[in-house]
Amino acid sequence: MLLDTASLYFRAFYGVPDSIRRADGTPVNAVRGLMDMIARLTTDYEATHLVACWDNDWRPRWRVDLIPSYKQHRVAETVSDGPDVEVLPDPLEAQIPMILRVLELAGIAVVGVDEHEADDVIGTYASQATIPTDVVTGDRDLFQLVDDHRAVRVIYTARGMKNLEVLTDVVVVGKYRVLPQQYADFATLRGDASDGLPGVAGIGEKTAASLLGTHGSLEGLLEAAEAPDGGLSAGVRAKLSAAADYLKVAPAVVNVVRDLKVPTLEEAGAELHPVTGDARAELEKLGTEWNLGGSVKRLLDALDRVR
Repeated sequence: MLLDTASLYFRAFYGVPDSIRRADGTPVNAVRGLMDMIARLTTDYEATHLVACWDNDWRPRWRVDLIPSYKQHRVAETVSDGPDVEVLPDPLEAQIPMILRVLELAGIAVVGVDEHEADDVIGTYASQATIPTDVVTGDRDLFQLVDDHRAVRVIYTARGMKNLEVLTDVVVVGKYRVLPQQYADFATLRGDASDGLPGVAGIGEKTAASLLGTHGSLEGLLEAAEAPDGGLSAGVRAKLSAAADYLKVAPAVVNVVRDLKVPTLEEAGAELHPVTGDARAELEKLGTEWNLGGSVKRLLDALDRVR
């Protein structure tokens, strides 16, 4: 199981009341919510290994250099020699160190790669996996990783933890009329306001799906646009021509990286196991000190099941 960790702790932060606080007044709703999510997900989907994939750089410079609008609306402060500062509510920012400490004590592997997003870490592990793999995210970007042949699914959280949706090849085709391996090209054409991707003006979801259904890929579509007998209308050719500069660079931004140097599951310590000894005692102690309520017990119980 590969977690799009930021996606989950954002959802926990907004889904659990921030009136839940520890003694010094610091909210702990994101910590509690994330622990409960992990407990439920690993139990319900019988995970044997778990990696909390991390955004070492949530807006990599190399992606911004290609498409300056990429995630621009989420920038709080531009940093010249490091990752830009993301708009993050102060009550959530204060909980990030607590989240990392809880994951550490629970023995849950956290993996990030400099100059890359969690999506790229997930893409690498999912593409190289030798066991069935579930990707947990609230972002559609990762639908491109769904692969029935390799037993890679996406557990989609956008409608909440009570309405989880498991995406397979059939589900992706049913939703968007494209195969998962076409999804990145589909998103490139359609655009995605949540990521600052402009898309091709005048081409929406239905047209994008139809074009990819006929031409197979963005590359095939652009080849058809160049050919006199490519079968495209003058209007579509004009739209693609107007977006030519964007289409040259967008695939590198939209496609997740699949070949990062990451630790193996064994090296990362991804195999789930019960929490014992000092780590268990410390986690239970923090549960009291940080007012984490029953979330600590639920997480410990979930990890105990893998004995």
